[in-house]
Amino acid sequence: MSGEVFTHGRWTVKPGREDEFVAAWSEFAAWSKKDVAGSVWAILLRDQQQRNVFISVGPWETPAAVEAWRANEGFRARVGHIHELLEGFEAMTLDPVVRLD
Repeated sequence: MSGEVFTHGRWTVKPGREDEFVAAWSEFAAWSKKDVAGSVWAILLRDQQQRNVFISVGPWETPAAVEAWRANEGFRARVGHIHELLEGFEAMTLDPVVRLD
């Protein structure tokens, strides 16, 4: 786990825009994986009760990779489009503490 860091997002989507959000997030995550060094994988999860609430999680090789990703012009453009679909958003950068495989 040395050096590894996780990004986490809690996305509250405007009602009726969920499918559009999933498509935009999927494109954003695919771009991140393909075009940004250090992205390992990403997953988008949907709350079973509040169907317009999503959680994303993705590990990165290093904190510097996350910083470079967030500074990238492609990041700003894609996230800007996604934010048009949202009622709210919270982001976190997390260090792993315990991992059970």
